[in-house]
Amino acid sequence: MVTITMDYRGELRCGATHAPSKTALVTDAPVDNQGKGESFSPTDLVATALGTCMLTTMGIVAARHAWPMDGASATVVKEMVADPVRRIGRLRVTIRMSAGLEQKARDALVRAANTCPVHRSLAESVDIPVEFQWV
Repeated sequence: MVTITMDYRGELRCGATHAPSKTALVTDAPVDNQGKGESFSPTDLVATALGTCMLTTMGIVAARHAWPMDGASATVVKEMVADPVRRIGRLRVTIRMSAGLEQKARDALVRAANTCPVHRSLAESVDIPVEFQWV
């Protein structure tokens, strides 16, 4: 169990502190939703959580098998929809990995990414296309 505390700072800005590490972050509402867009929005953090969770879960599997993860990266493009309500409609994920991995390793890492806890926690109404680029 982890506790995160949040406080409203006015002008659609919030602060959050991760209790175990005392690490803090700030969120702002996006410009297209009455905010200043000066930091991550709450929905940006969902996209960030998905990409970092996928890489982290892949890293756990890779470490278990001594597969290299050096240079692995992810990009998530968040697309909002407004109908019937404003929400995340699509999170397009691109993951770049070393082309030197065997097919067995690639398959296991793809499976790990697609079953990370954040991916499993998102509503089925969120479209999550994932592309792997082996470079």
